[in-house]
Amino acid sequence: MSGVPDHEYSGLTQLGQPTRLPSSPEEAVLERVPAPHKDLRYCVRFTAPEFTSLCPLTGQPDFAHLVIDYVPRNWIVESKSLKQYLAAFRNHGAFHEACTLDIAQRLVGLLDPVWLRIGGYWYPRGGIPIDVFWQSGDPPAGTWIPNQDVQPYRGRG
Repeated sequence: MSGVPDHEYSGLTQLGQPTRLPSSPEEAVLERVPAPHKDLRYCVRFTAPEFTSLCPLTGQPDFAHLVIDYVPRNWIVESKSLKQYLAAFRNHGAFHEACTLDIAQRLVGLLDPVWLRIGGYWYPRGGIPIDVFWQSGDPPAGTWIPNQDVQPYRGRG
C-alpha cells in the first residue's frame, strides 16, 4: 500500500471490521496512519454534507455541511474512524460552534498537521444559519488549497 509497510496498519481497530456507532464523540476512537509522502506538501479534504447533531437545549436535530481540509505532517486520519467519529455527533447535544471547533481540535491533537481548516456550514436554526470557520494558521506557501465553494444558505432566494 503506497510504499508503507503493512505493519504500519497493524494497530487499526476499525478498518475492515464490523464496528458499532459510538454513543458519543468522546467515546469515538479516531485512528491515524503514517502519511504516505512526508516529503510532499498536499491538501487532504473530507466533506460531510449530511452532518447532524442535536440542539443542547431542545434536543432538536441540527444539520450541517462540513468541509475539513488539512496538510499532513507525519500522519493522516483513517477515514472510517473519522466517519464513525462524525456520526457519533448524531446523539450529541452541543451548539454549532462547539461541534465545529471540537472536531477541529480533536483532529489537530491527533494528527499535528502542518495546517488544518474547517468550515461548518449549518442550516438555519431559529430562522438564521450559523456558519463556523476555523483554521490553525496561514496555509503553507506553495500548497494548493482549493476554495471550499459551499454556497451560503439562500432559503428561497
